[in-house]
Amino acid sequence: MYRGRLERDLKQWTAQGLIDAPTAGRLLQDYDSRPSSFSLGRVLMIIAALLVSAAVLLLVAANWEAIPRLVRLVGIVALIWGAYLAGAVLMTRGAERLAAAFLVFGTLAFGGAIALVGQMYHLSGDTFQAMLVWFAGAVVAALLFRSGAVTAIAGFLAFVVAGTDWTGSTNPDDMVLLWLMPLMAVIVILLVRYTDAPRVRHLAYLLLVAWLAFIYGEYETPATAIAIAGFGALAYLLAAVPQSPLHGVARSAGAAPAFYSYLVLVVGLLVLHAEFDGIGDRLFLGIITLAAAIAGIALSGKENGAVRYLGYATFAAETLYLASETIGSIIGTSGFFLISGLVVALIAWAVITLERRFSRTETKAEA
Repeated sequence: MYRGRLERDLKQWTAQGLIDAPTAGRLLQDYDSRPSSFSLGRVLMIIAALLVSAAVLLLVAANWEAIPRLVRLVGIVALIWGAYLAGAVLMTRGAERLAAAFLVFGTLAFGGAIALVGQMYHLSGDTFQAMLVWFAGAVVAALLFRSGAVTAIAGFLAFVVAGTDWTGSTNPDDMVLLWLMPLMAVIVILLVRYTDAPRVRHLAYLLLVAWLAFIYGEYETPATAIAIAGFGALAYLLAAVPQSPLHGVARSAGAAPAFYSYLVLVVGLLVLHAEFDGIGDRLFLGIITLAAAIAGIALSGKENGAVRYLGYATFAAETLYLASETIGSIIGTSGFFLISGLVVALIAWAVITLERRFSRTETKAEA
C-alpha cells in the first residue's frame, strides 16, 4: 500500500519538476532494497509452526497412555529444547523467518507440556496458574532470543491469562486482575521496545482497554465511568499536547498511544450516556462529548488519522443522538429523518472543509 502511494507521489513530483526522474528511480529502488515490514513468507511460516505444534500435541495426547512416563517427560523436554536450540542456530545464520517459526513452536510446546505434565503427575493448581506460567515462559523466551514473534505470543497469552481468571472470578474484593492486567501490559510494552516488534504494542494497549472494561464490569457505577473517561482524557492530553512532558515518548511509539487513550475517553463518555436518564444530564453530557470530539480533531487531526476519524464518528453519532433525544421527540419520525439528513449533510461539509484545511497545512509545511 505505502509503496504504491510512494510511487504515485514520485511520479507526480517528477511531473511537477520538483525532482528529476533518475532521483525518483533511486528513491524507489532504495525503498525496495529495505527489508519489508510485512512478509507473506514469514506469516505462512508462523502459521505452519502453529499447525505443526497443534498436530504434535494432539498426536501425543491421543497416544498418551501408551507412552511410558519417563519417555513422555524426556520427549517433551527434548521437543522444547530442540525447538529453541534450532531457533538459536538459525538466528546466528541469519535465517530469521525460520528461526521465528521454531521459537514459536517451542513456546507453544512449552504450554502444551505444562498441561500434559500436570496431568501426568497430578500436580495441584488451576488453569489460571498454568496460563500464568506459560505467559512467564514466553516472556523469558522473548527476552533470551529477542524475538518479536515470541513477543506476539506473549501478548496473546496475556489475554488468555486475563480471560481465564476473568471468567472464573466471583469476589470483586480479591481479584488479582486488578493489578495483573496492567502489569502484563507493561511487560509486553517493554518486550516490544526490546525486541523491536512495534505492531505487537497494540495488544498491550488493547489489554489496558480490556482492563478498564473489567473494572467497570465489577464496579458498574457512574463514578467508575467518570473515572475511566477522566483517565482517558488525561492520558490523551499527555500523549497529544506538545507541551506535555510525555509527548516525546508517546510520539516515539507512533500514533497508538494517542488513539487508544482517546478511545478510552470516548468509550467512557458512551458508557455515561447509559448511566444518566434525565434529558438535562444527557444534554450536558452531549455537549461534553461534542467538545471532546472537536478537541480530538483539533489536537490530532493533522498528524493522527485514527484519532481524527474517531473524532468525526463521535461528533456525528452524538449529533444524531442529541437530535433524536430533543428534536426527534417533538417533530415525529418523518421530520426527524429530514433533520437528520440535514445534520449529516452539515457534518459532511464540515469534514470536507477540515480535510481541505489539513491538506493545505501539510502542503505549506512541505514547502
